[in-house]
Amino acid sequence: MAQSEALIRDISDTAFLAAVYRARETERPDAVFHDPLARRLLGTRGEQIADSIPFSNRAAWAWVMRTYLYDQFIVEQCRKGTDMVINLAAGLDTRPYRMELPPTLQWIEVDLPGILSYKEEILAQEKPACIIERVRLDLADVSARRKVFAELGSRATKCLILTEGLLIYFSADQVRALAEDLDAPRAFQSWIVDLASPGLLRMLQKHMGPALEQSGASLKFGPEEGPEFFIPSGWRPVDVRSPLKAAARLKRLSFEMWLMSLLPESNGHQGSRPWSGVCLLSRL
Repeated sequence: MAQSEALIRDISDTAFLAAVYRARETERPDAVFHDPLARRLLGTRGEQIADSIPFSNRAAWAWVMRTYLYDQFIVEQCRKGTDMVINLAAGLDTRPYRMELPPTLQWIEVDLPGILSYKEEILAQEKPACIIERVRLDLADVSARRKVFAELGSRATKCLILTEGLLIYFSADQVRALAEDLDAPRAFQSWIVDLASPGLLRMLQKHMGPALEQSGASLKFGPEEGPEFFIPSGWRPVDVRSPLKAAARLKRLSFEMWLMSLLPESNGHQGSRPWSGVCLLSRL
C-alpha cells in the first residue's frame, strides 16, 4: 500500500494504468491492436503504478479486451455515418492517431486540464487521422458539461459518445444524471459504455479499491439492472459484448478463466456473478 499511495496521486493517474496495458499489448507478436504512442505517454510511472496493483496485472486481459471491443464498435459506427465522437474522460487514449478514421470525423477529447496538457505536449509532433479537439472540463461540473454538450451537439448530426473506464467511478445517481444530460442533444445518437456486475464490483473494490482510493477515486457503479439501467434515462442497449468471451476467443485466458468463459452469456439483470460487458446504447 505504501508504494501505491506514493504513485497514484489523483484520478488522472488512472489513465497511466490503462496506457500500460495498451503498450504491453502493442508489443505482443499477436497484438489485437497497436498503440505505438502508449509507451511514450506512460513514461516510467505507468509501469510502476501497474506493478503496485498485482490484481490489475493478473487481469491484464480485461483491460486489453475492453479497448479491443471499443475499437470494434467505433469502426462500425463510423461506417454507419458517425460524424463526431466525444470521448469523455479521454485520458491517454490515442485512437485519433492509431486508428483508420474518416478524415472529416470530428473527434472531441474531454478531460481535466492537467492530463490533456500533458498529452498535448507529448503528442505535439504527431498527426491525427481526423479532426481532433480537446475540451478541458471537470465532468462533475453539471452546468459546464451541459453547455459543452449543447455546443457540440449543434455541430454534429450523428454523434457517438465514449465513456471507457469512467462510469465505475460514479454513483448510480451520477450515472443517471449524466445519461439524462447526454440524452438532451438530438445529435447524440449512440453511446458506448463498459459495465461491471455487482459481483465484479465487489471483487474490484477488494483487490483494487484501496490503491485507487488514494487518488480520491472510489469504485462505485455496478448496476443490478445491467445494461437495462440506462433505459429510464433515454438509452437502450442494442449490442452487448463480453470481454471474457473475446479473451477466450483470442486465447488470452488462464485455464480457470477459460472455464468461466464457457458459462452462458448474461446480459440482463446481474448479481454476484463477476460479469462485465461493453455495451452499445442507442437513444430511445
